Amino acid sequence: MIFHASIEADEPCRVAHYFAELWDGIATPFPAVIEGGWVALSGDERNTLLEVYPRGTELYEDDEEGDAFGMLTGSGRRSATHLAVATDLATETVMAMAGREGWPARYRKRGGIFGAIELWVEGVQMIEVLTPEMEAEYRRGMTIEGWNRVLEKAEAMA
Repeated sequence: MIFHASIEADEPCRVAHYFAELWDGIATPFPAVIEGGWVALSGDERNTLLEVYPRGTELYEDDEEGDAFGMLTGSGRRSATHLAVATDLATETVMAMAGREGWPARYRKRGGIFGAIELWVEGVQMIEVLTPEMEAEYRRGMTIEGWNRVLEKAEAMA
């Protein structure tokens, strides 16, 4: 179970506010790791949150006893990091919010198992957004047994 995750963004404040709205939560500054960092808090039963750091931030272990810290490195804008997050909002609302931000978003069916809204934050960071119906599909299909069936099916087709 994931309680929090972090991503990079060109506009951390804007991205954190988007996710806070998606989750009916709040967005606040999060300078604990690096100045300019923001966090979106969902307020759900797990206290799920998303940390959003300025693009190029890299995390490093402190040599002493302090918390991890961030440093801007000027790396590229794309990353293999992605998340699947739930929302209580309808597909149309999520799509409208993405359109308002100018971010690409489209419905996709993942491996024939579950649907997801493929949201491209700032056009480069993929986040899969699951509405309640999509989350139910995900929970039914993405079990260990379900995943093993997917692998068996792929093996049979190879």
